[in-house]
Amino acid sequence: MSGRLYGVGLGPGDPELITRKAARLIESADVIAFHAGVGKTSNARTIAAELIPATAIEEELRYPVTTGTTAHPGGYAGAMAEFYESCSARLGAHLEAGRTVVVLAEGDPLFYGSFMYLHDRLADRFETEVVPGVPAFAAATAVLASPLVRQTDVLTVLPGTLPVPELARRLADTDGAIIMKLGRTFPGVVEALRQAGRLEHAKYVERASMPAERWMPVVDVDPTSVPYFSLIVVPGDSVADDPTGRRSPLVESDGQPSVVEVRAQRASKPHPLKVIGLGPGPDTWLTPEAQETLADVDHVVGYAPYVARVPQREGLTRHASGNTVEVDRARLALDLARSGEKVAVVSGGDAGVFGMASAVFEAAADYPDVPIEVLPGVSAVQAVAAKAGAPIGADFAVVSLSDRLKPWPVIEKRLHAIADADLVLAVYNPASRSRTTQVADLQKLFLEHRSPDTVVVVGRDVGRAEESLTVTTLAELEADTVDMKCLLIVGASSTTVTATGQVWTPRFVE
Repeated sequence: MSGRLYGVGLGPGDPELITRKAARLIESADVIAFHAGVGKTSNARTIAAELIPATAIEEELRYPVTTGTTAHPGGYAGAMAEFYESCSARLGAHLEAGRTVVVLAEGDPLFYGSFMYLHDRLADRFETEVVPGVPAFAAATAVLASPLVRQTDVLTVLPGTLPVPELARRLADTDGAIIMKLGRTFPGVVEALRQAGRLEHAKYVERASMPAERWMPVVDVDPTSVPYFSLIVVPGDSVADDPTGRRSPLVESDGQPSVVEVRAQRASKPHPLKVIGLGPGPDTWLTPEAQETLADVDHVVGYAPYVARVPQREGLTRHASGNTVEVDRARLALDLARSGEKVAVVSGGDAGVFGMASAVFEAAADYPDVPIEVLPGVSAVQAVAAKAGAPIGADFAVVSLSDRLKPWPVIEKRLHAIADADLVLAVYNPASRSRTTQVADLQKLFLEHRSPDTVVVVGRDVGRAEESLTVTTLAELEADTVDMKCLLIVGASSTTVTATGQVWTPRFVE
């Protein structure tokens, strides 16, 4: 009969925070396993030392490498994978012998814990149970005796090993945050906090619940003194939010004007609202004009995936929203611009091609005092056409198949006219989860006017890592494979494919 495997959370360090269930399992275990760093004693074993029975077999699982270099041919990842395979084999032998194995884990076993890698390898072979433990960040907030999040605040837990721009973006986009895995990453984490405008209220906690625990503002920490067993708490409700800038104090303590006073001064002269096309994806397709403007604004407003493409920096507040609230986000941007803030509304591709520019002008009727400037961007149709060759080198039309803002009969009427006029057609928004038949409908409609051999280009995620480009014909187009990530180009009768597979449309008409 096989033994049973337990992943037991010990909490953050104070033995009194070990749960009663965890203590009971440790005291009755046949085998106690614990991880240890290179040249270090095991913190997990130290926490549970008084509970480990003298009769227990102890298995020390010592890492081959932590942050140093390794000669393993597979590098760090290869060395660690081999290590976990070896550990699993050692513990698996005990389990096969019918022994109860308890793996000690600091904090919670499945929260950035090493036990999860053993669980991956053993849980499908042996009966396994995970015993939760108090996570380190819960002990840290208790040390600070300060609320982390409340009511509808959003909490985000982040590893300090993230690249600084990504960490800054996520810090700016959440209410409360916990940053784990410090140590060598600390200087970069501080820079990310600064870029996100979250540094002032961030608190550093070291060895929470342990005898050597200490805490202080992050700005007061010596970067050379930061151990791995430390984290940063960014409270979500520490300061009143100001609608013109995340967590800016409403009243300055050094005699400077309050934010309210500054807003009143700015409001007398609204800044132009900038509407910016970010291009289809790669940063290299963002125009220098757009880059310069984004580096200067105080606020960026837009659909969440597009806002996420704007690097977070100090002084920038990002306002992300869903995909069907264009006019609402336009009004938010106009309100901010009217109050004197520098604001950019962002769109993918070109903002004037099925983008936010028209939504801004729609809302702007109520804001006659706010100037609007539209900055062009590379459109998706340009990107797909360039990848294909020159399919839009002659007259062409552009249509969105989305019927959210116009009825399908109107779309059909326009498609018939385009097909009859023998224009090249670029198709935006060809399909979605709720619109699954419109590409097939377009295909059938065009076959009433065009040859089955008419060239069709399907561009998917053009400009991104997942990019693909398919050149097919109107008859052979697989409509059910087209989704929202695609843009279609249906050629004219003169559109041809070269011997090398490139597509082009002559400028002349015979």
